[in-house]
Amino acid sequence: MKITAQTKSDTKRGVIRTRLSGYDLLNNSRLNKGTAFTEEERDTFALHGLLPLDEGTLEQQLERRKKALETELTVFGKYSFMRDLQDTNETLFYSLIEHHVEELLPVVYTPGVGEGCQRFSEIWRKPRGLFISYPNRNRIEQMLSDPRYDDVRCIVVSDGERILGLGDQGAGGMGIPIGKMALYTALAGIHPEHCLPVLLDVGTDNEDRLNDPIYVGWRNKRVGGQEYDDFVEAFVLAVKRRWPHVLLQWEDFAGSNAARLLERYRDQLCTFNDDIQGTAAVTTATLLAAVNATGIPLEQQTVVFLGFGSAGVGIANLMLTAMKQAGLSEEQALNRFYAVGRYGLLVDGGKDNRPNQQPFVRKKADLEGWMLSEGDKISLLDVVRNAKATVLVGVSGQPGAFTEDVVREMAKHTDRPVIFPLSNPTSREEATHEDLLKWTDGKALIGTGSPFAPVNVNGKSVHITQTNNSYIFPGLALGILVSKAKRVTDGMIMASAKKLADLSPTQKDKHANLLPPIADSRKVGLLVGEAVGKQAIADGVAQVTDEKAFEEALHAYVWEPVYLPYERLDN
Repeated sequence: MKITAQTKSDTKRGVIRTRLSGYDLLNNSRLNKGTAFTEEERDTFALHGLLPLDEGTLEQQLERRKKALETELTVFGKYSFMRDLQDTNETLFYSLIEHHVEELLPVVYTPGVGEGCQRFSEIWRKPRGLFISYPNRNRIEQMLSDPRYDDVRCIVVSDGERILGLGDQGAGGMGIPIGKMALYTALAGIHPEHCLPVLLDVGTDNEDRLNDPIYVGWRNKRVGGQEYDDFVEAFVLAVKRRWPHVLLQWEDFAGSNAARLLERYRDQLCTFNDDIQGTAAVTTATLLAAVNATGIPLEQQTVVFLGFGSAGVGIANLMLTAMKQAGLSEEQALNRFYAVGRYGLLVDGGKDNRPNQQPFVRKKADLEGWMLSEGDKISLLDVVRNAKATVLVGVSGQPGAFTEDVVREMAKHTDRPVIFPLSNPTSREEATHEDLLKWTDGKALIGTGSPFAPVNVNGKSVHITQTNNSYIFPGLALGILVSKAKRVTDGMIMASAKKLADLSPTQKDKHANLLPPIADSRKVGLLVGEAVGKQAIADGVAQVTDEKAFEEALHAYVWEPVYLPYERLDN
């Protein structure tokens, strides 16, 4: 494996060989070991005087960095600290996450990354990934051609238009690809050299960003229409020429673009959209786990969505497939779903119904006998009351939309309501977990989009499940890369969901947490990766066609954040 044009990794001998020395070596975040360089290495690479005399260890560095991190009193302070560490010493950065994943995942990922994107211009210091700006649209191939990217195998790309529930952050959206790629490595062992974060800077409609004197992005209104499509097309074509077998993950594109870009390119290269498919997989897995706890079979659940953009439609489609696999016909399965959008329940002839929503649009005949509130639209409360909802999924970005009336009405029809307020960050969640538990006398089975500490309900500590995409996308990427999949199939997405559901503590205890502990995320990533790779083989899209060979390759591939000895690379 080539780390740079001047560095090679001798995997058989377990050493790094490099021509870099002195400041150049210490300033390379992927090679820097700080005080852990040995006396012999300091001699070989001219490091004496540049480092304190004491020869330390990775364990000592972890303790030192953890103490320093604890002095940061805000999530943003911790996020900025971790970004600096990543740009200084990647091995230490990933090792720190691995040792404290439950504490640090909310810092480097949601919700911490949200404020990180909003304040990205304040903390940008060193190059990481590629900013491909619209004014440089004729230089895309030149930017991708640098030899330092020869080993890239996977890309996460965003245009910054729909960052979490915060909207358009322009160039600040780069925090998302950087954060996602960090979890590829931290939670699935994908080598950091294989990862390339990309931000397509097509401007921003966020006036706060445009008027910010320190904003680092292109100060222009967001490009749209055919110009936007041509720019994305130029990027995709350049990527395909540079890396014919690359994995491309789309991230935080606006709903109007997310689904159509995935549909356009999913058969042209190996690609997936985490907001659509990753969210669908983790939510479906959480629902399957909740089914274990309720004892009500999946095919008897009635699911109501609030918010039915690309993420909602993606979740519904995967749940629909799961219901059909449980024995329902397509018509029977569709009858278990109700979608509430901006104009109320989606019904025939309704306002602004989109083609991808059409299978879930209800016929007016389905609503005969319903008791409705006064008004022009059929409200969420109307739907919950008349459909007798057992599952409520929120992807609306509307804080407080799951009202007490809605939740108490739901609790009348099922002993254990399954409620997923998935919008994040926390300022956008449809209801707080405290309220949901209070309004259901502690009986609700909750999955949230952001992490929360356990709460006390009737004297018992109740853990709140985070339906975190990080359970899915790192392992999904790992399985794709090791199996050398040419495409991402629906079967591979379902395989990731079912494997995560299989790992649910509810398999053994109906009162346990719905998903595994966040602390087990790396173990989960490897198991999800194994399931995805085997499904790729079964679906005929893998270039590794033997399961045993795949398993061996999987375990050989995984990168561990440990220091290796260094040797001089001769000319």
